[in-house]
Amino acid sequence: MSMTTRHVLSVGQCGFDHSSISRFLRQAIGARVEPVPSSEEALSALRADPSRYDLVLVNRVFDSGGSGIDLIRSIRQDAALAGVPVMLVSDHQDAQRQAVALGALPGFGKSQLGDPTTADRLKDALACPGGS
Repeated sequence: MSMTTRHVLSVGQCGFDHSSISRFLRQAIGARVEPVPSSEEALSALRADPSRYDLVLVNRVFDSGGSGIDLIRSIRQDAALAGVPVMLVSDHQDAQRQAVALGALPGFGKSQLGDPTTADRLKDALACPGGS
């Protein structure tokens, strides 16, 4: 029996990066990735059904403008969303540290997409309760 499909909300990625991230998650984990361009759309999707997404991937700077750090802060301050796993997508270590300090899981940079450590980190974040 196959693992339940994991659903990932990807926020603020440009088209090329969304394609790369989606392909990587589909191949490594079998996850389905849904893109949204902005914090507003991400918060709306999350508030409509907080249990729909197993992980939220947040770009450091949105392609459409906006801050991933600000979105992580908003998610963590919303009692209904505070338990949703979030990761920052950024090669900037200072931004990664800031995201983790706000309650995000350790994330990854786009340059680390093919790295086995990134695949393991994502598999851990998307692990099904009760086993694989």
